[in-house]
Amino acid sequence: MSKYAGNDAAVQLQDLIVGADSVEDFLDRLAEFAASTLSHSAGTAVECGVTLRRRKKNMTVAGSSGNAVMLDRIEQSLGDGPCIEALRTKGIVLLADVDTDPRWPEYQQQLAAHGCRSTLGVPLEIDADSSAALNFFADSTGIFTADIVAEASGFADLAGQALRLAVRIGTAQTRAEDLQAAMEHRTSIDLACGVVMAQNRCSQEEAMAILTRVSSNRNQKLRDVAADVLKNVTGEEIHTHFDG
Repeated sequence: MSKYAGNDAAVQLQDLIVGADSVEDFLDRLAEFAASTLSHSAGTAVECGVTLRRRKKNMTVAGSSGNAVMLDRIEQSLGDGPCIEALRTKGIVLLADVDTDPRWPEYQQQLAAHGCRSTLGVPLEIDADSSAALNFFADSTGIFTADIVAEASGFADLAGQALRLAVRIGTAQTRAEDLQAAMEHRTSIDLACGVVMAQNRCSQEEAMAILTRVSSNRNQKLRDVAADVLKNVTGEEIHTHFDG
């Protein structure tokens, strides 16, 4: 991949991260972008599936099309093939011709039955516990030339960086949502404390002790006890809001 093409791909991958609603959405867009990139370079249609390996388990998580997902899942169902080999060895694995390669006869027979003649597995690094691979499919042989393989390798380096960033952003977003939920629960508890203080003419500390005692006696979470107190006062569910 040329320096210019690499810079262009990096910018587009960044745009994919910004525009994605979740890591899953990013993976779908990544598969489509990867397929489009290699199709343009090869001058023919190339499809792409994305396989995730986590805790020694593999699964298809995205694809540039329904057909790409189906082809990727064939390999997962059999438990071996070029993409899984790429994940295992952390190196690019080429299946140049399903009719002549001797390594995965059952897998290759099923690929041929679905019109796929060659594949390319390209690994991506995520973190210590997870890795992924791009699984490219072509309906003819001779597509994955040395130049195309080199371009796929360069693209994978950029895609791996983008995927690691997307995962970190997704993790941070989840933590932020958890924090917001915690703040909203805290608000409900504070409101319930106020109600108990007014009803019992007691201090905030005493009101909190009452709520805590009820929580323990009912074996119910404190936030749920608070929600019940507020509902008894208003007659309806109370939804608190916290703008961070």
